[in-house]
Amino acid sequence: MPTVLITGGTGMIGTALSRHLLQQGYDMIILSRNPIQTASKYRASAQQNSFRPSGNIFYAKWDTEKMMIDAQAIAKTDYIVHLAGEGVAKKRWTKKRKEEIRQSRTKSSELLFHCLSTQPNKVKAVISASAIGWYGPDAGKVFTEDDPAAADFLGQTCKAWEESINKVKNLNKRLVKLRLGIALSNEGGALVEFKKPVRLGVAAVLGSGKQMVSWVHIDDLCRAFIHAIETPEMEGVFNLAAPNVVSNKELTLGIAKSMNGNFFIPIPVPAFLLKIIMGEMSVEVLKSTTVDSSKLQSSGFNFIYPQVDSALHHLIG
Repeated sequence: MPTVLITGGTGMIGTALSRHLLQQGYDMIILSRNPIQTASKYRASAQQNSFRPSGNIFYAKWDTEKMMIDAQAIAKTDYIVHLAGEGVAKKRWTKKRKEEIRQSRTKSSELLFHCLSTQPNKVKAVISASAIGWYGPDAGKVFTEDDPAAADFLGQTCKAWEESINKVKNLNKRLVKLRLGIALSNEGGALVEFKKPVRLGVAAVLGSGKQMVSWVHIDDLCRAFIHAIETPEMEGVFNLAAPNVVSNKELTLGIAKSMNGNFFIPIPVPAFLLKIIMGEMSVEVLKSTTVDSSKLQSSGFNFIYPQVDSALHHLIG
């Protein structure tokens, strides 16, 4: 089986994707600033979860500041999955934090291009993450991949991110960019945050609750990356979100019902309060974004979880 190198392989998405690839027999290389420590954590996690991979996993050093990736790792790689980037929702958006978010994406892309253009390699394709943060508020519109980037922080960050990886096309590498919707996973991200107040019997509806949320089950997300690896005809930008978008209120109440049945109280969290608590980041949780995923489906990809009810049932029970 081919070897897949992953940047950002220790994050929520990278960890889930690694499991999917290993179960299907792919060999994997995870880039890390501290490969020995990362390998130790993986072994402990695999033993705890009784995970038995079919493929092999290796760890290699990289350093975006020194612009280096282990040359042997690049030489062994058939496909690159580029996920690296600071978490958008981890900290309040100060001027410094916003620059860290942008630089973590563009500098890692520039490092990949540098290594692929200067080191011997057999890389066939680069599958890069992007995000539906590319788009602005939908105002009733359904966004397709042809719509321009929004002028706001996330829109311009996604634009810089995609432009920074575009250069690998000059090396005759197939490039696929997947604009990710809100990933639903029990291991981190939005779903974990939504579940916190529900444990106290409260379903916290954000703002009006009418804003549309383009979401995707973590298993479908991982399957889409593997589909992009295995489909030579795929090239360019694809929206990766379930075909059935839901409102924030529908998603919140669906999570609450999955966890507590009817034993919860819906409580709206006013927009002004979110702005006080979250600052500029509140724009994103209050923004309505509806994206069209028909281009991805036309490439031969089928969602296992097209409806949010089935996704939540699988994730929560």
